[in-house]
Amino acid sequence: MPKKATKKEIEIIKEEFIKTYSDAVTELNYKNDFELLIAIILSAQCTDKRVNIITPALFEKYPTPSHLAQANVKEVKALLNTCSFFNNKAKNIIKMSVSVEEEYAGEIPADAKKLIKLAGVGQKTANVFMIERHGANLMAVDTHVFRVSHRLGLSDAKTVEKTEEELVKKLKDDLHIFHQAMVLFGRYTCKAIKPECDKCLFPQVCKTTKSFKPS
Repeated sequence: MPKKATKKEIEIIKEEFIKTYSDAVTELNYKNDFELLIAIILSAQCTDKRVNIITPALFEKYPTPSHLAQANVKEVKALLNTCSFFNNKAKNIIKMSVSVEEEYAGEIPADAKKLIKLAGVGQKTANVFMIERHGANLMAVDTHVFRVSHRLGLSDAKTVEKTEEELVKKLKDDLHIFHQAMVLFGRYTCKAIKPECDKCLFPQVCKTTKSFKPS
C-alpha cells in the first residue's frame, strides 16, 4: 500500500481540487430528481456515456414515477439492454417507482436514509444523489474515487466503506466537491491504465501509479 498523505499534503490536495473542480457536476444528463436517481442507478458498473445514450428513450416513454410504476418489465428491459445488469436494473427502477408513488406521493425523497430503502439504491447511489442534487456534505466512493484516494495516500483501506470513512475524516468539509473532483480526475487524468501523469495536479503528492480496486 502507498504511504499515507501528510497533513500538509492533504491541504495541497484539498486546495487544488477546490480550485480546479469547485463547479464540477455529474456528467449524467437529467432534468429532474426522478431522472437523476434513475441515471445514477443505471450508472452502477456502467459508464455515464452509455447511460446518457439509454435514458432519452426511457424517459420519453416513462417521464414520471407514476408511468414507470405501471410499466411492463419486458419493455423496460428492452430499453436497457445495452446497460450492464439490465435485467435487475429494470426490475429495480420499476419497484423504486412504485415505492416513490405509494410512500412519497411521486416525489423523490431528499433524505439519504429514505433513499437507501428504495429498490436499487444503496449508500453510494443515495450519497451521489444527495451530493449532486442538494450539495450534501457526503462522500461517495466509486472505482475512480477509490483509485485516486489510494494513489494520493488519502486512504489505505481495502473496502469502499472504510475508504469512505477515511475520506470523510480527513477531508471533513466540501465533500461534495471532493467527490466530483476525484471522479473526474480519475476518469480523465489519473486513469486506471496509463494514467496521464504529465497532467497530474499534484505530482509531488502522488505515492504510486499502481491501480487499486476494493476488496
